[in-house]
Amino acid sequence: MRALQLTEPGVLELREVPIPAIGPGELLLRVGAAGICHSDLHVLHIPFRMREDPLTLGHEIAGTVEAVGADVVGRTEGERGLVYLCWSCGVCRECVRGNENVCSAAGRTAMPPCPGLGPDGGMAEYIRVPASSFVPIGDLDFTQAAPLADAALSSYHAIRGAREQLRPGSVAVVIGVGGLGHVAVQILAATTAARVIAVDLGADKLALAARCGADEGLIIGAETAREILDRTEGRGADAVFDFVGVDQTATLAVESVAPNGAYRMIGLGGGAPELTAAPAGGPGWPWGASVRKSYGGTKSDLIESVALARSGKLRVEVERYDLAAGREALDRLERGLVTGRAVLIP
Repeated sequence: MRALQLTEPGVLELREVPIPAIGPGELLLRVGAAGICHSDLHVLHIPFRMREDPLTLGHEIAGTVEAVGADVVGRTEGERGLVYLCWSCGVCRECVRGNENVCSAAGRTAMPPCPGLGPDGGMAEYIRVPASSFVPIGDLDFTQAAPLADAALSSYHAIRGAREQLRPGSVAVVIGVGGLGHVAVQILAATTAARVIAVDLGADKLALAARCGADEGLIIGAETAREILDRTEGRGADAVFDFVGVDQTATLAVESVAPNGAYRMIGLGGGAPELTAAPAGGPGWPWGASVRKSYGGTKSDLIESVALARSGKLRVEVERYDLAAGREALDRLERGLVTGRAVLIP
């Protein structure tokens, strides 16, 4: 089969490799589509080898069951689905509580094995996966389904974790209307009564946010926090979802979140919000506000995201590329040229 593999730090090659053999508790999927995420760029730029042999990238995977392991119950060949990206142990305290994304077996890093970030991923014609990671999608198009595995999963999980703040009359700010952010706007519109303010660098991204259901859009700049305060009677946004995570957006979140509000860090840009144990006031951290660094989501979050997509309430803006054009797609993503989500078709 063909697979897009990281062979050296920064080096991607489309290689011919054997179709993987599956174990008794695994499935072999014929990949229908594989989404591209900023995490793939992060892996591409790691300055050391993640493992001795080449690594197939890709953790947003949709496809068809090609073969079923001997011990697998309830799955059949020809079934269509996507891959839940947290390959958790399934038996620890966190997993049995439904918090598979922070599986205890992964230690303090709380990052269970994930395809394309250790095990081989889905930027290939086939992938082997634990049967427990398979989530059926019915007749949902593969190009729509694949990005749900992270772009919807991570967005849905962050929003669900701030549900208490998202009551009727509330205001939610979405910073960064990219692959995750434009999905988050739709999830907010479909599952909450919050007024949604989108923030981004470009008018084209704000136009995308408006198509996805945002009520207002703001170009980020020195006065953006003041503009949000002006639109919320000086109090701030009840929830701020930062899908960028650089210093500028972290500062904006701190300066615009409301007392008792929620700041959710989803983007991994390395930004450092200034949270101090000092009296609240001015642009600093307000009383009662919470901050959460959100990773992935639970399997339940993914199942509910699929339900939103199948009901027509969630549609991913997609740019399609052939598997052989994977490096081109990654380069476009790095330059900020992708609208929505780039998806590879094997």
